[in-house]
Amino acid sequence: MSVRTLGDLNELDDDAFVDELRDVYEHSPWVAERAASARPFETVSDLHTEMARVVREADEAEQLELLRAHPDLGERTEMTDASEAEQSSAGLDELGPEQYETFQRLNERYQRRFEFPFIMAVKGASPDEIQAAMEARVENDESTEFRTALEEVDEIARLRLDDRFREAGDS
Repeated sequence: MSVRTLGDLNELDDDAFVDELRDVYEHSPWVAERAASARPFETVSDLHTEMARVVREADEAEQLELLRAHPDLGERTEMTDASEAEQSSAGLDELGPEQYETFQRLNERYQRRFEFPFIMAVKGASPDEIQAAMEARVENDESTEFRTALEEVDEIARLRLDDRFREAGDS
């Protein structure tokens, strides 16, 4: 079955539902697994709200694993198609050598401080805006940044769901 609408998604068995949404939260199909029982979803917003609730109610170790599943911004390594498209839309695949090195230094500093990668919903942001956010957020305390990173993950998921179901003509 090809999922074209939210109605199609609601009709899937649990395994197919998880397969369809496994990439909404980066390399974390457990989010879709736990959200499946809340079907049927009336709107994409309802689906996102449920998936965000699953993440919010997960234990800290699971949340940390979710954060660590994200790639570094500006990194030139293999990543999911969704991450690649998002980073490309923000111009992170075209960084000049100097800005690339700056991103790498900031990523390393951030990773050392928080033990997970810098996460930001970059769609529509410029490399300069992303760099400024990295420079500001690396100064956050651990609790604030953990919460901020989870909020960014939820925003990324919302954008991915909106894109998927807008393309399918459902919202």
